[in-house]
Amino acid sequence: MLRVVRIAGPAALVVAAFVALLLALAIGGGASPQLLEDPGAVVRFGLPISTMLVNLSAAGMIGALGLVLFAIPPESPAHDRALDVAAGSAALFTVAAGLTGFFSYLSVTARALSFDDAFSQGLGQFLTQIALGQAWLQTTLIGAVLTVLCFAVRNLTALFFVGLLAVAALIPMAQQGHAAGVDGHDAAITALGLHIVFAAAWLGGLLVIALLSRRLDTPKLVDVVSRYSSVAIVCFVVVAASGYVSAELRIGSLDRLLTPYGILVLVKVGALVALGVFGAVHRRWVIRRLGSTERRRHFWWLIVAELAFMGIASGFAAALARTATPIPETPPAEQTAAQILTGEALPPELTVQNFLTQWNFDLIWVLVCAFAIFFYIAGVVRLRRRGDAWPWYRTVLWIAGILLLFYVTNGGLNVYEKFLFSVHMFGHMTLSMMVPLLLVPAGPITLALRAIKKRDDGSRGMREWILLAVHSKAATVIANPVVAGVLFATSLVAFYYTPLFRWATEDHIGHEWMIVHFLIVGYLFVQALIGIDPVPYKLPYPFRLLLLLGTMAFHAFFGLALMQGNGLLLADWFGATGRDWGPSAIVDQQNGGGIAWSIGEIPTFTLALIVAIQWSRSDKKETTRLDRKADRTNEAELGEYNAMLERLADRDKQKDSQR
Repeated sequence: MLRVVRIAGPAALVVAAFVALLLALAIGGGASPQLLEDPGAVVRFGLPISTMLVNLSAAGMIGALGLVLFAIPPESPAHDRALDVAAGSAALFTVAAGLTGFFSYLSVTARALSFDDAFSQGLGQFLTQIALGQAWLQTTLIGAVLTVLCFAVRNLTALFFVGLLAVAALIPMAQQGHAAGVDGHDAAITALGLHIVFAAAWLGGLLVIALLSRRLDTPKLVDVVSRYSSVAIVCFVVVAASGYVSAELRIGSLDRLLTPYGILVLVKVGALVALGVFGAVHRRWVIRRLGSTERRRHFWWLIVAELAFMGIASGFAAALARTATPIPETPPAEQTAAQILTGEALPPELTVQNFLTQWNFDLIWVLVCAFAIFFYIAGVVRLRRRGDAWPWYRTVLWIAGILLLFYVTNGGLNVYEKFLFSVHMFGHMTLSMMVPLLLVPAGPITLALRAIKKRDDGSRGMREWILLAVHSKAATVIANPVVAGVLFATSLVAFYYTPLFRWATEDHIGHEWMIVHFLIVGYLFVQALIGIDPVPYKLPYPFRLLLLLGTMAFHAFFGLALMQGNGLLLADWFGATGRDWGPSAIVDQQNGGGIAWSIGEIPTFTLALIVAIQWSRSDKKETTRLDRKADRTNEAELGEYNAMLERLADRDKQKDSQR
């Protein structure tokens, strides 16, 4: 039975994917002959097939690494087998990515395959100078590195970074997806990137479980499937949300659902709904009854059917990439300066009403904020159900902090920060000071360590990974209060006066990195001052106040430098967006300096007040502790101290009498 499943599962996936791909290409016309400079049938069919192979092999690679990192115990026979699957998938990923790059060159140039110098030079220029070619070259090279690492690395902590590299291998693909060059470009990249990564983890995890069926006995199978099922729920939500955003950007209205592209989307939605039903059946009925031989047989056949539906979704996804969208994806003939620079239209004039009502949703942070609130509340509920207390105000602070983070990354700040330096600086100060001021006292690490169940089979869940991160040497260094303060202060200069500022402004990935960086640096600094989560070292309270004052003084000097400066940062950006309302670019930058200097005063005062209160409470607790000890020992320490003074006095009297 298990041998049949091990063959039937992957076979169902591959066959369903190929059949669905060919059907979708016929419906959408993705492989139809081109009117001008047709590259030929081999290229027209070879490109979507190789793209689909890239997606399937990426799923095997990421799914196997995910199970190794979060589900399979290291001593299990399935552990090494899963790494072999990851290595084999990475090798296939490398070959498929190379083929896709080659077919992409033939498709773009419509050149016939030849072995002369002109063909080789053209291919070399495509791979090194054209964005599409560079993306597939990078993907191929990363795949080759991953193949070697999956064979060579066996340390679980090192494999975590291999997993991060595997996810990073999909970023070049996401950047070359649909909607390049039209409004909503950043949203399209975000949605496609999330869709590819989480679909790969979802599909790959299930595929690897089928391949490892012979090496998982019933107890381990129940554990692995339960852990995978929890991850699959998150993947389902992200894939559904990112798929909706992608469809909205490319279809636009319900009447376009009957176009060839819309029909393919509807079929893919149907496959997604079916997979959601499979997941519900797994969690509610099947997993709980895996101890029965008959139920295990049903489980494995359900896995085969689920892989078949995943194959259908994969085939249609590959065909969608080659199908014309109802909304044209070519840039308009005439673009404004704002559209050329930012990829977005110039927003209306900044007013209080517009600032509060304009939205530019970033799907990454929509999902991060939603999951952050959900899992925090779930942790609190778990503690309450087992009778443990958790202060209500921490939950309120966490929700308030996450909602503030949601607004900063999706609201008016995210609309206007590309056009006004002052708004960008206000967002920076909010991310690095105001949001952490709410999140740190909520104690998320403490809650996670108390709420997440400890594993005893040698595998690492979120609790084990959090403990490893908290006690790591890197965390010991960056969580040191002095280091955190230095990072918090010098990040201003290192960011705004280096190419990092341009990268974060012009590149969407750089923008996401900027948010994460400011948030983490601010969190570490506030944690060093008022945090309740466990850290290797805490400063005495007087030194905390000195650290706060010194860091804020640095902020003030930075703000004053901007207020008095006459040189415009990124003049070819903030001075060239075509903005015809509001202050001039240099005045707006000086206003941003004023924000950096003044806005920080409110959280600074709040932090100083909290440190003073904690200091007072600490002294009171110490006094109370000493009083209780004195009562318990009948003031033995005081009696001993008085006796010592009497002995010293007697000794002095004896010396005086001898004189």
